[in-house]
Amino acid sequence: MFQSNKVSRSPKPAKEASPFKAICVYCGSAGGADPLYLAAAKHFGAQLAAEGISLVYGGGGRGMMGAVARATIEHGGNVIAIIPDFLTDQDAMLIEAQEHIVVPDMHTRKRLMFERSDAFVALPGGIGTLEELVEQLTWIQLERHTKPVLIADIGGFWRPLLSLFEHMRERRFIKPQTEIRYHVAEKVEDILPMLEAAAARVALTGVKKETVDSTRL
Repeated sequence: MFQSNKVSRSPKPAKEASPFKAICVYCGSAGGADPLYLAAAKHFGAQLAAEGISLVYGGGGRGMMGAVARATIEHGGNVIAIIPDFLTDQDAMLIEAQEHIVVPDMHTRKRLMFERSDAFVALPGGIGTLEELVEQLTWIQLERHTKPVLIADIGGFWRPLLSLFEHMRERRFIKPQTEIRYHVAEKVEDILPMLEAAAARVALTGVKKETVDSTRL
């Protein structure tokens, strides 16, 4: 089910166009123990709006998810909310989003989030956030796509995971020929510049791939 509402806005002053039309944000439906997490979500939502980049996210209205989406909307940005029908009440689907996509299952949700996004950012979150992030890293490792993935290590949240990746390398389960490619930003201000630099490098190499088999997601 697609529900779209177009909102007219005044044009922004001329500036270099972003390589991204939409960025997917993975994050928790809870707010977490540190106020820094919610503050980062709100800050990044405002940045997306300022740059004219649409937010693609899981559709919920609570916690980190609600914070990043509402901040995007409040600053004049566009939000694409993709949510399974069984979570519309549980996660308090954000009715303020300009576009709602209600899907029958999690696999469809992840497929559409991939298709509608040019890059992926993982803010702090729980098991669902971790699963979505690791799946994107797996697809990159298997050379199914070259869309940049960034881990927003706000307040050191993702350091245990990054340490686990290092452990996997030391134990030779992640080898140089099958390296996982990701970017890490500790500050919200660094997220978009790092993603843009990554996209520029892909453009220079001429090996852009977006070949995930959506029928298998």
